[in-house]
Amino acid sequence: MSYKKFTAAQIFNGYQFLEPATVIITDKEERIIDIVPRSEAGEYIQELEGLLCPGFINAHCHLELSHMKGIVPEHTGLPAFVTNIVQQRNFPEDQIQQAIADAEQEMIANGIVAVGDICNNAHTLPQKLQNNIAYYNFIEVSGWNPSIASVRFEHSKNIAEAFQSQIDPPRRSRLSLSPHAPYSVSDELWHLLIPGFAGKTITIHNQECSAENELFEKGTGAFLNMYEQMHINNAHFVPTGKTSLQSYYPKLENAGHKILVHNTFISTGDITYINSYPETRIPKPSTVHLPSSTVYGQRSTVYFCLCPNANLYIENTLPPIDLLRKNNCNIVLGTDSLASNHQLSIWEEIKTIQKHFPHILLQELLQWATINGAHALQMDTELGSFEKGKRPGFILLHENRAPRNVF
Repeated sequence: MSYKKFTAAQIFNGYQFLEPATVIITDKEERIIDIVPRSEAGEYIQELEGLLCPGFINAHCHLELSHMKGIVPEHTGLPAFVTNIVQQRNFPEDQIQQAIADAEQEMIANGIVAVGDICNNAHTLPQKLQNNIAYYNFIEVSGWNPSIASVRFEHSKNIAEAFQSQIDPPRRSRLSLSPHAPYSVSDELWHLLIPGFAGKTITIHNQECSAENELFEKGTGAFLNMYEQMHINNAHFVPTGKTSLQSYYPKLENAGHKILVHNTFISTGDITYINSYPETRIPKPSTVHLPSSTVYGQRSTVYFCLCPNANLYIENTLPPIDLLRKNNCNIVLGTDSLASNHQLSIWEEIKTIQKHFPHILLQELLQWATINGAHALQMDTELGSFEKGKRPGFILLHENRAPRNVF
C-alpha cells in the first residue's frame, strides 16, 4: 500500500487545533490511516504551508440557479428577489448546464467537498452523476394555493424519482422532499410532505426577511404585493399571530435533522420555542478530546445555517449570530446561489463573519464549516473531520488566498 504523510504549521481536525508536529497519514485513496506525533511518523513527511483543514461543507446552495449570476440586483429585499428569480430563471438548457458545471468547479477549487443543494428540477443531475462532490439533494416543494397542493407534490415526487433512478445506491439516501419556505407552502401541501420527513434531513428557508414574520403575525406586508404580482391567491390564509417559525415548526417534529436557513430575523423567543421541543442528542466521539465550546452533547437535530454574503446581497443585513451562539445553537454555513452571491466559497463566508464579528474565534468558525455541516447532512461518517477511516478532503487555508486542495 502507498502511504502519504504530511504536516502543517497548524492543523484543525474539525473540532479543534491539534498539537504542533502532528502528522496525518493517508492511503493512496486519501483515506486517513493514522494521526500521530511526528516522532512516531518516520521519514518522507511532506511539509505544507498554511492551515490544514478538512474539506468544507456547504450546507445550503442552489446550484441550478448558477446561470443567474448578476441578473438580480443587490438589496432588493426578499419578496422582490423571489419575484425576479421566478420571472427570469428560464434560460437555454446549454447555458444552464455550462453554468452548473462551472459553479461546481468553483466550489471544488474553494475546498468544498459536500453540498446541501436545493433542487426545483433535474437540471443539476447530469453534473452530479460525475460524483465530483457529495450532495444531499433537497427536492424543494412549494405551492401557496391549497388547490394545487396535490399537483405540486406529485411534480416534486417525479423529480425525486428521477434522481433516485440514476444516482448510485450509496447516495440515494441523501435526498428528501423539503418545503421551500413558510410563505410558500400551504397547510395542505405540508400535510402531504410530513410523512416523508422521518429519518431525513429536512431544510427550509427561515425568517430571511422581516416581512415573513409580519405575514404570519398580522397578515400584512410585502409578501401580499408579491402574491399579487405573481397572481397567487392568498384568500385562504389566516394569520397565526405568531412568528413564521413558531407557526410552522411543529410540522417538522418528525424530521431527522432540520436545517433552518438564513435566520436573519430570528428572535430569542423563537429559539426558546425550538428549545422547548425534546431533541435527540449526538454522543461525544470517544476518541476525540473536545473543547468546552463544542456543539456535541447539546441539541443536535436542529441546525441554523448562515449565508451571510447572500443576506447582505438581498436584504443588506446579517443574522443575529451572537444570539444563536449565546443560546448554544448548532451553526452551519452555506453560500446560497450565484443569483444572490458573488462567489460560492465557504471561506469567503467565514471572512465576512470575521469582519462583522471579529470576536468569534477561527476554531469555532471552522467547526461550523466542517464537522457541524457534515452532521447536518448526515455525512459525518466520511466527512467533516480528520479521524481514522474518514476521507474528508484536505485543504490549506491562508488569510488572503483562496483555499487550496492538498491532493
